[in-house]
Amino acid sequence: MDTTSSQPTRVVSGMRPTGKLHLGHYHGVLKNWVDMQLNYECFFFIADWHALTTNYADTSMIPESIENMLIDWLAAGISPSSATLFVQSMVPEHAELHLLLSMITPLGWLERVPTFKDQQEKLKEKDLATYGFLGYPLLQSADILLYKAGLVPVGEDQVAHVELTREVARRFNHIYGREPDFEERAEQAIKKMGKKNARMYRNYRKRYQEKGDTEALSIAKAMLDAQQNISVGDRERLFGYLEGSGVIILPEPQAKLTKASKMPGTDGQKMSKSYNNTISLTEDAESIELKIRKMPTDTNRKRLSDPGNPDKCPVWKLHEIYSDDNIKQWVIEGCRHASIGCLDCKQPIISAIQKELAPIRERANDYKADRHQLKNILQDGSEAAREIARETLDDVVEAMRFAYQT
Repeated sequence: MDTTSSQPTRVVSGMRPTGKLHLGHYHGVLKNWVDMQLNYECFFFIADWHALTTNYADTSMIPESIENMLIDWLAAGISPSSATLFVQSMVPEHAELHLLLSMITPLGWLERVPTFKDQQEKLKEKDLATYGFLGYPLLQSADILLYKAGLVPVGEDQVAHVELTREVARRFNHIYGREPDFEERAEQAIKKMGKKNARMYRNYRKRYQEKGDTEALSIAKAMLDAQQNISVGDRERLFGYLEGSGVIILPEPQAKLTKASKMPGTDGQKMSKSYNNTISLTEDAESIELKIRKMPTDTNRKRLSDPGNPDKCPVWKLHEIYSDDNIKQWVIEGCRHASIGCLDCKQPIISAIQKELAPIRERANDYKADRHQLKNILQDGSEAAREIARETLDDVVEAMRFAYQT
């Protein structure tokens, strides 16, 4: 049975508020979000509860980090008019769905998530023997399933988390996706489509179920996606009815792989706050220039007259991101023939980064001057997110026969 979400154009993604965002975040995540918000219904959230999984002992910086993260998002081009921006903890339905899903999720599923042992190894100095740390992938699943997302933009290291989400959704639908009056409610939903569409739906359903016509199934799914007169719940119900199964309460999302960021830090390693080698999105121009000028180069090039090898130089990695073919060729020839110095080589990078970050820094300063606007953006976004989250929770609770009727 195909239980993929019937809302492939809905995207959910979040970031933990753990400090200032840097060029690695910009090229690895934010630029992708800016493009996606124009083509999908996007929900981008600040995952403050997730920040507790590794930083539960000191929460003092989280409120300030939330505001700074929003400023960086907005300055980078994320628009509250194009995407729903909110704070995870301002939508308590995330915690409620997490609790309900934890009742049916086998412990072994969480223990086998690759990042569980990897993070324990990397963060040995912290006490991570907590349920919150073990269960954070399930909280991620709740984050995604709460909005019945079709796509989740992730890097390769997070694909296992989306797969867990799919397994959890599949298990939930298997246990609870059998409404006693399912067929009756499906027939009522068909009538809401209008006579012509209802007749076409029944015809496609018959062709698929009696003859195995997969083309008819695809056409019927596309027709359901385009329906404006039925609710999300009815749409998922008709998907299940179409395939001869029960209602799909929690659709399975698909991972949308994002291009891996190869942004090097100022020491040549991957840019990361833990390496103290970052350039933040709002860093001042003088600091940027100083950091780039101090970057290490090819260790074999000790004097200006010594030829170098760009492949062994950390600065070359930045040229691969920022420089055009002409500048790259100038660097290769100048380095290998010792006709340019390392500071000469760094200057185009300094100029390119300054050009990229100057408008971001300017927009950030504008947002910093209007803190009231920031609060309104998060308040409005969180309220909008709660409306959709509540609909999903109502479907979940009803499916579990857990709704108490007075």
